Amino acid sequence: MSVKPILLLGNPRLYEVSSPVTQDDSASIKQAVTDLHDTISHFKRAFGYGRAIAAPQIGVMKRLIYMLIDEPAVIINPVLENLSEEMIELWDDCMSFPDLMVRVKRHKTCSIRFRDLDWKEIRWELSDDMSELLQHEYDHLDGILATQRAVDGKAFGLRGEVGR
Repeated sequence: MSVKPILLLGNPRLYEVSSPVTQDDSASIKQAVTDLHDTISHFKRAFGYGRAIAAPQIGVMKRLIYMLIDEPAVIINPVLENLSEEMIELWDDCMSFPDLMVRVKRHKTCSIRFRDLDWKEIRWELSDDMSELLQHEYDHLDGILATQRAVDGKAFGLRGEVGR
């Protein structure tokens, strides 16, 4: 396994904007995908949650997201589009601050356009939890953390304590 350390809240690299992936990056991106897979799998076993991870969270400053729900999905150079005016408010978690929950607002629906490992362009229509998830991961590519999207100064809680 090639489990990489996840950058934690306070690490300045989490606030950097990631560079686009080029077709010339294919070898390094395949290694990054393996690293992301192994890292999220390890995190899920340790913490009991985790659906997706952005490459910057392991220090790879490229526009790459790895999602592991039913089937693995590699999302290269995503572009969010058609963000709905309707918003949802929810408690958000993040592998970069595993014990902290943050109350945020996200668009209820959106589209995401991206390339897969074969460089094929794909488009997904997303709603509710999938819309929220991909917006969260997309933010990582732009150096934005959920803590910066908190609905107010009281929108923070420890995992296991929120909603009690």
